[in-house]
Amino acid sequence: MQISDLPYPDPGVPDARSGPRFLLWLGRGQLGGQLKSLAWGMLHFSGIAGLPYAVGLGVDAVVERDSSRLLLVGGLLVLIGVAIALGDAMLHRTAVTNWITAAARVQQLLARKTAELGSALTRRVAAGEVVAVSTGDVEKIGWFVEAVSRFLAAVFSVVLVCAGLLFYAPELGVVVAIGVPLVALAALPLLPRATQRADVQREKAGKATELASDTVAGLRVLRGIGGEELFLGRYREASQEVRKAAVRSARMWALISAIQVLLPGALMITVVWYGSTLVLDGRIAVGELVAAFSAVATMLYPLRHFEEIAMAYSFSRPSAKRAARVLSLTRHDAAEAPSGVATPKPPAPGGDLYDPQTGLLAPAGRFTAVVCGDPDLAGRLAERLGGHAPAGEAEPTGGPSALLGGVALDELALDDARRLVLVQDKDPVLLSGTLRDLFDVPASGAVDAGEALAAARCADVLDALLQSAPDGTLDPMDARITERGRSLSGGQRQRLALARSLVTDPEVLVLDEPTSAVDSHTEARIADGIAALRDGRTTVVLASSPLLLDRADRVVLIDGGTVAATGTHRELLGTEPRYRAVVTRETEEEQRLAGLDLPDVEEALTEIEESA
Repeated sequence: MQISDLPYPDPGVPDARSGPRFLLWLGRGQLGGQLKSLAWGMLHFSGIAGLPYAVGLGVDAVVERDSSRLLLVGGLLVLIGVAIALGDAMLHRTAVTNWITAAARVQQLLARKTAELGSALTRRVAAGEVVAVSTGDVEKIGWFVEAVSRFLAAVFSVVLVCAGLLFYAPELGVVVAIGVPLVALAALPLLPRATQRADVQREKAGKATELASDTVAGLRVLRGIGGEELFLGRYREASQEVRKAAVRSARMWALISAIQVLLPGALMITVVWYGSTLVLDGRIAVGELVAAFSAVATMLYPLRHFEEIAMAYSFSRPSAKRAARVLSLTRHDAAEAPSGVATPKPPAPGGDLYDPQTGLLAPAGRFTAVVCGDPDLAGRLAERLGGHAPAGEAEPTGGPSALLGGVALDELALDDARRLVLVQDKDPVLLSGTLRDLFDVPASGAVDAGEALAAARCADVLDALLQSAPDGTLDPMDARITERGRSLSGGQRQRLALARSLVTDPEVLVLDEPTSAVDSHTEARIADGIAALRDGRTTVVLASSPLLLDRADRVVLIDGGTVAATGTHRELLGTEPRYRAVVTRETEEEQRLAGLDLPDVEEALTEIEESA
């Protein structure tokens, strides 16, 4: 896989049982790139390993005044230099390719999982943790994948140098062969503590990121209640905790780095001292001593990769663990279907939508409005109607998902469930791009963008987009929408999101408070537009606005988690006090007065005045 071939057509199914297993799966998926990087790394490090021997041969040629031999050594040094330069360039190229492709694969997996889980993801995992996984953690995972091939090439060069010295200068080769493993493994006892400190740092950094993300998301609310300084103080404390943990972690890694410098230096001094003794005794030639000294000196470079792979693993392991945790989430926490059991086929068109947990029934082809006194209950119901079981919420409640035509939505293939039922939650997101891009979504083709925009009453939104568009833009579909539609008002964003949902024309459309940010006049027109455009299609709207409820074919009141009453808006308004309390916002006193005769009302009012 080359960078130009990204993104992956299919990033695969990851092994998300643990962080190390996920890293191993990622490495297996890039075996070809790893082998290329390893081959170029072996060429590069072999050149480095051969350099000391060439220098030793050159010194011997000078001592023996052999010009032809010296010329051959010069040619050999040129070849070694070319091998080092070419190997280094291609090693860097292939290693960075492995890094970027690994990071891209992880990002694709996370994006796919985010699309699969929808809004249920942030109820199972904190939004800040999702941000941390998809940014910094992805880079650290890619770093480890990239470092593996360079580490293996460095191991090959170290073994090659030691083996070469054993044949070239056996007396010194034995010293080097014993000393190099000790140098390479000297820091091993410190790695668990270093890894532990790195884990603590990563954990604290993740919490600080979560706090920052949550603070930014709720900044408007914090300003409204004057809580900015409180959360700023909390973030300062969290930031200081991260700094302290980072310093403690850096101290340990500094100690490991010092050992990686001190011990090779001690080995070099030992080799020079012992080699000088051998030269004075006439047991080895000067060239052999120079070769041994140069070999130990050049081994400092490949030995650095031992430290790097330890650091890369210690930093990437907690990152891989967090990524695996996100990737292991499923659409519901129910037991997976046994192997060999086929996924149910999609139901035939025209089936009713039924929620077993609340008893809600939305007849096929009808406009059903649902009234819930609890907004959180309405949100959970909307998710369940879309095939997301509520067991993955912060406080699991259990229960099966909704049935469409008698088939459980959470047992269908994801593509089939999304095609059949579309849920628009309370806070839909508008991605940056042109208006044409916004409506470039999977759709039946029966509803075009113009019809959807008209039904959502977006004429003023189109005018606003044209006014902010560059000169020469005549078609509002070519006007650009800023990130999350920040240049538009809340009502304008809500109407564009509604139009996007309408243009998909799913068999079942579930809307959660689709008009909460618009004025009553516009809301009434939108209600008429939804009813007209969705005529003959199953539509469920969770709302408490009388203007929307009055346009519905049937209204269902949910109280205490179950269906309490069913009828039209006007019927329930006159016969059901609980419904009237939610829709008209009546107080308990107003409800009591509404049930009294006129003389009783006057008496009650007199009592209230006297008590006041």
